[in-house]
Amino acid sequence: MTATAFWLAGRETTGETTFDVTSPWDGRVVAQVSVPTEAQVEEAVAAAHAVTDEFSATPAHVRAAALDHVSKRLAERTEEIARLISAENGKPIKWARGEVGRAVSVFRFAAEEARRFNGGDAQRLDTDAGGTGRLGLTRRFPKGVVLGIAPFNFPLNLCAHKIAPALAVGAPIILKPAPATPLSGLVLGELLAETELPAGSWSILPVTNDRMPALVKDERLPVISFTGSDTVGYAIQQSVPHKHCTLELGGNAAAVVLGDWASEEDLDWAATRIATFSNYQGGQSCISVQRVIADASVYDRLAAKVVAAVEKQGTGDPSDDATDVGPLVSEDAAKRVESWVDEAVAGGAKLLTGGKREGATYAPTVLAELPATATLACEEVFGPVLSLHKVDGEAEAFAAVNDSKFGLQAGVFTHDIQTAFRAHRALEVGGVIIGDVPSYRADQMPYGGAKQSGVGREGVRYAMDDYTYERVLVLTGIAL
Repeated sequence: MTATAFWLAGRETTGETTFDVTSPWDGRVVAQVSVPTEAQVEEAVAAAHAVTDEFSATPAHVRAAALDHVSKRLAERTEEIARLISAENGKPIKWARGEVGRAVSVFRFAAEEARRFNGGDAQRLDTDAGGTGRLGLTRRFPKGVVLGIAPFNFPLNLCAHKIAPALAVGAPIILKPAPATPLSGLVLGELLAETELPAGSWSILPVTNDRMPALVKDERLPVISFTGSDTVGYAIQQSVPHKHCTLELGGNAAAVVLGDWASEEDLDWAATRIATFSNYQGGQSCISVQRVIADASVYDRLAAKVVAAVEKQGTGDPSDDATDVGPLVSEDAAKRVESWVDEAVAGGAKLLTGGKREGATYAPTVLAELPATATLACEEVFGPVLSLHKVDGEAEAFAAVNDSKFGLQAGVFTHDIQTAFRAHRALEVGGVIIGDVPSYRADQMPYGGAKQSGVGREGVRYAMDDYTYERVLVLTGIAL
């Protein structure tokens, strides 16, 4: 057990109290984390506000070098940091290594974008007589200090998605990591402290959730980037309607398998991908497969293959390389999933496999004939549970995807390019993945949802746009 400090205005410090970070797998104390006092939080906010102009004017090469450094150091410490993620989060070690690899890329992408980002162009204004001799020059400038609020399910990479774009554009950031998983965010502070970024340009503050509203309402933090539940996200937005909020919220992602995806090889691939990505991270991903919508012509064969593939997903100690599915973040989370499955079965759903809980671990589970009114049909389960649905044809399949308050991503298994473009037009989601599950995300692509899945986009360049605004300079007396 170690005592872990936090990072205030770029320096390591401690508070007056600590809290324990425990392993969801075996309950052991992984670390004690120091909690910032109210005075220390005020110091961090004041420092970020004070350095805003200086940091915005910092040369691109300085910001890029810092981001490159973090990327390099993450790569050098991959195994150590992966073990840390697994310990605090319960994520199987093989998925934790993948998360570190993604964070390496996020900081590398941000360094590359910092070097080329200018966010504007030149525009001749002499298209009307009154604009003769005038040239418009557009550039982008930071909106101000960013308050980044990160969740527990990707404790390193989703912190990276808050920090890296902000630093790339020269916006100071205060990061609040999830209380259950603060250690990965604090490691990023350790690496940033090795750079030459100005004091106040970043702080990592592991405050408890009950102290979040005060930060949200602080007028010196005009930009909020939140990833988490739709309930909390919209409460934040409603509490500060005048602020700029980027909200990456929930989903109940669907994988559609159409009738042309019919060979045994096709169905084996779809079943394997569905089984893997309904259970990866313990199902605790906004784009994990929750609904499988299959054409009647392939439904029976696919269902049997999905059940068989899910039953091969091995649960157990997350530190074991052989483990596919670790515990949920807490026993309470597993109990909630258990109650939702029990409710669905009591309402008429058929349990095809799984449905058992041991402590914080919930067995990979498949349901069929799920009632439309079941909680599992309407909400985000955030656990290793999927449901199978039979439809007749493409139109009915796409309507079933859209029959949800969420719209983050959808996967469509089809070989037909025309169907792919129809899906892109018809599906009310932020991303359509053809030939694979909805769980695919490249960290440089725009990522975000429609409907109650949020507003704004992550993905390094897209977040950089989100953290900045256009400012026009008009030059007069220019010979064009």
